[in-house]
Amino acid sequence: MTDLPNCPACGSALTYVDGAMYVCPECGHEWSGDAPVDEQRVHRDAVGNVLADGDSVTVIKDLKVKGASSALKAGTKVRNIRLVDEDHDIDCKIDGFGAMKLKSEFVRKA
Repeated sequence: MTDLPNCPACGSALTYVDGAMYVCPECGHEWSGDAPVDEQRVHRDAVGNVLADGDSVTVIKDLKVKGASSALKAGTKVRNIRLVDEDHDIDCKIDGFGAMKLKSEFVRKA
Protein backbone atom coordinates (compact mmCIF):
# COMPACT_ATOMS: atom_id res chain seq x y z
CA MET A 1 0.00 0.00 0.00
CA THR A 2 1.35 3.44 -0.89
CA ASP A 3 1.71 6.29 1.58
CA LEU A 4 -0.53 9.14 0.49
CA PRO A 5 -0.26 12.62 2.05
CA ASN A 6 -2.92 13.87 4.44
CA CYS A 7 -5.37 16.47 3.14
CA PRO A 8 -3.88 19.99 3.51
CA ALA A 9 -7.35 21.48 4.07
CA CYS A 10 -8.79 19.24 6.79
CA GLY A 11 -5.94 16.86 7.72
CA SER A 12 -7.85 13.70 6.81
CA ALA A 13 -5.81 10.56 6.14
CA LEU A 14 -8.47 9.13 3.79
CA THR A 15 -7.02 10.69 0.61
CA TYR A 16 -6.91 8.91 -2.74
CA VAL A 17 -5.41 9.49 -6.20
CA ASP A 18 -7.59 10.50 -9.15
CA GLY A 19 -5.45 10.86 -12.26
CA ALA A 20 -2.73 13.37 -11.44
CA MET A 21 -4.62 14.84 -8.47
CA TYR A 22 -5.00 13.88 -4.83
CA VAL A 23 -8.60 14.03 -3.53
CA CYS A 24 -10.02 14.16 0.00
CA PRO A 25 -13.42 12.44 0.27
CA GLU A 26 -14.26 14.16 3.57
CA CYS A 27 -13.97 17.81 2.52
CA GLY A 28 -13.76 17.50 -1.29
CA HIS A 29 -10.41 19.31 -1.52
CA GLU A 30 -8.27 18.45 -4.57
CA TRP A 31 -4.58 19.25 -4.97
CA SER A 32 -1.75 18.41 -7.30
CA GLY A 33 1.00 16.04 -6.25
CA ASP A 34 3.53 18.45 -7.79
CA ALA A 35 2.61 21.47 -5.67
CA PRO A 36 3.88 21.84 -2.12
CA VAL A 37 1.22 20.65 0.29
CA ASP A 38 1.57 23.50 2.79
CA GLU A 39 1.15 26.40 0.37
CA GLN A 40 -0.79 29.27 1.86
CA ARG A 41 -2.33 32.23 0.09
CA VAL A 42 -0.67 35.57 0.75
CA HIS A 43 -3.11 38.47 1.06
CA ARG A 44 -1.81 41.85 -0.13
CA ASP A 45 -3.38 45.29 0.00
CA ALA A 46 -3.71 47.73 -2.92
CA VAL A 47 -0.05 48.82 -2.74
CA GLY A 48 1.45 45.36 -2.15
CA ASN A 49 1.83 45.25 1.64
CA VAL A 50 1.25 41.80 3.16
CA LEU A 51 -1.85 41.68 5.36
CA ALA A 52 -2.30 39.54 8.48
CA ASP A 53 -5.17 38.75 10.85
CA GLY A 54 -5.74 41.58 13.33
CA ASP A 55 -4.26 44.34 11.12
CA SER A 56 -5.90 47.72 10.67
CA VAL A 57 -6.64 48.92 7.14
CA THR A 58 -8.01 52.04 5.48
CA VAL A 59 -10.52 52.00 2.62
CA ILE A 60 -8.98 53.77 -0.42
CA LYS A 61 -12.10 54.16 -2.59
CA ASP A 62 -15.78 54.97 -2.01
CA LEU A 63 -17.61 51.63 -2.04
CA LYS A 64 -21.33 51.14 -2.60
CA VAL A 65 -22.91 48.93 0.05
CA LYS A 66 -25.93 46.83 -0.86
CA GLY A 67 -28.87 47.58 1.40
CA ALA A 68 -27.31 50.71 2.89
CA SER A 69 -28.46 54.25 2.22
CA SER A 70 -24.90 55.59 1.95
CA ALA A 71 -21.57 54.44 0.57
CA LEU A 72 -18.54 53.40 2.57
CA LYS A 73 -16.31 56.46 2.23
CA ALA A 74 -12.64 56.48 1.32
CA GLY A 75 -10.50 56.96 4.41
CA THR A 76 -12.69 54.81 6.66
CA LYS A 77 -10.46 52.93 9.08
CA VAL A 78 -11.21 49.26 9.72
CA ARG A 79 -9.63 47.62 12.75
CA ASN A 80 -9.02 43.98 13.60
CA ILE A 81 -9.56 42.37 10.20
CA ARG A 82 -9.82 38.61 9.64
CA LEU A 83 -8.45 37.11 6.42
CA VAL A 84 -10.41 34.39 4.60
CA ASP A 85 -9.89 32.44 1.38
CA GLU A 86 -13.12 33.34 -0.37
CA ASP A 87 -14.24 35.72 -3.11
CA HIS A 88 -13.83 38.63 -0.68
CA ASP A 89 -10.54 38.42 1.25
CA ILE A 90 -11.40 40.32 4.44
CA ASP A 91 -14.09 39.78 7.09
CA CYS A 92 -14.49 42.81 9.34
CA LYS A 93 -16.86 44.87 11.42
CA ILE A 94 -17.24 48.55 10.54
CA ASP A 95 -18.82 51.08 12.89
CA GLY A 96 -22.07 52.32 11.40
CA PHE A 97 -22.28 49.50 8.83
CA GLY A 98 -21.85 46.27 10.81
CA ALA A 99 -20.24 43.06 9.58
CA MET A 100 -18.86 43.27 6.05
CA LYS A 101 -16.64 41.48 3.58
CA LEU A 102 -14.08 43.53 1.65
CA LYS A 103 -11.69 42.82 -1.16
CA SER A 104 -8.06 43.47 -0.33
CA GLU A 105 -7.60 45.49 -3.54
CA PHE A 106 -9.72 48.31 -2.04
CA VAL A 107 -7.79 48.75 1.23
CA ARG A 108 -4.38 49.95 2.34
CA LYS A 109 -2.60 48.78 5.48
CA ALA A 110 -2.80 51.47 8.18
